[in-house]
Amino acid sequence: MSPEVEALLQKARDSLQAAELLSREGFHAFAASRAYYGMLYAAQAVLLHEGLSFSSHSAVIAAFGREFAKSGRLDRKLHRYLLDAQDVRNMGDYGIDRPVTAAQVLDVLAWAHEFLTAADRLLSAREV
Repeated sequence: MSPEVEALLQKARDSLQAAELLSREGFHAFAASRAYYGMLYAAQAVLLHEGLSFSSHSAVIAAFGREFAKSGRLDRKLHRYLLDAQDVRNMGDYGIDRPVTAAQVLDVLAWAHEFLTAADRLLSAREV
């Protein structure tokens, strides 16, 4: 695994750990954002491992869907998790009329853990 891919995976792990800390302290919007970024970094890692790199969130998400979910290399629900996490993140970062709830954060955290586990497995299998 390249140093760049490993660095993205470490950022994903760090973001998820930060999300858990923020969630425990009641900072739901910020926790959801960090969990989403953990997923985004993991998506970037698996794409980069394939030689693909994108600069925008939408391009990363679309490429992840095309290369891994649609192709069946990873479970399609992971793409849905990424899309839904982005929606919650946008609500928390930019919305002022609806706060992110504790329940929403717990969902996004669970999705992020599953997403990162799948990315780790995929990359580990590719190294053998």
